Amino acid sequence: MVMPSDQYCLSRGFKLTFTNQGMTQTLPDYRAAMQSDPNLRLVITKMGQMMADRGFPLKDLEAEMRNMMQESAESSMLTSSSSGSEMAESPIDVLKRVAKADIILDLDFDLKAQGPSKYMVFNLRGLDAYTAKQVSGVAGAGRPSTSATPEILMEEAVLSHMDSFNAGLMRHFDDLFENGREVKVLVKVFNNWGENLESEFESAGETKELSFIIEDWFADNCVKGRFNLSDATENQMRFEQVRIPVMKLQSGRERAVDTRSFVSDLRKHLTDKYQIQSKLYLRGLGEAWLILGEK
Repeated sequence: MVMPSDQYCLSRGFKLTFTNQGMTQTLPDYRAAMQSDPNLRLVITKMGQMMADRGFPLKDLEAEMRNMMQESAESSMLTSSSSGSEMAESPIDVLKRVAKADIILDLDFDLKAQGPSKYMVFNLRGLDAYTAKQVSGVAGAGRPSTSATPEILMEEAVLSHMDSFNAGLMRHFDDLFENGREVKVLVKVFNNWGENLESEFESAGETKELSFIIEDWFADNCVKGRFNLSDATENQMRFEQVRIPVMKLQSGRERAVDTRSFVSDLRKHLTDKYQIQSKLYLRGLGEAWLILGEK
């Protein structure tokens, strides 16, 4: 999905300002940008066409935001036929109703003048939505023109860099299928559980601390055993650079694996073998929390 960069939106006044726990925060307002900036719509459309021509069809930002608004409107009007009760929706549900995409194409551009001519300066970054890591990027400027429209100027500016940008995306996808997708997992403990990660359980005929049992599970289930345990205490374990498979065989057919399904397998392992109840909380595409003790 092509999205205007934060710098592009904020520098042009497309922003939302609010107070969060006494601190003022400013976020880009993508809806206002799409509705008020015709050049942005033209450039995003052109970028989508160029990427689709090279085998990378994109989600459309404006269509996704429209779907979100429609879903919000339908949710607010939906009531129970028997009692008239409204549908339950927590602030977290509202927060998560966002347009999700595997790769974000973060675009910043500016139309500059050189005498009677105009030219396009751009900065395009491919960001993995799971890790926020940059997996590809190009920047440059196009040739001046006195008559070309913004989308044509963008095409001329980007065209010479497009092959190297797409090559970076392909290297990223090849790495995903060979070494797995990178995610984060945080294992925590409910305060009233009565156990913690240093509690001991029977495993494979020997007694082990729960933290070592969980670490062994990651070693057995990550692609090539690749993960990093960056922090471990009696109350939490933080796993980073966790490589999960892109696909897995289930019920005789291949099925895509995401962070939720991967951590669900750990949750099921702890429930079936050690009778440990837990709650799974998905924090974005690339991070999940497993909170032990109860659902």
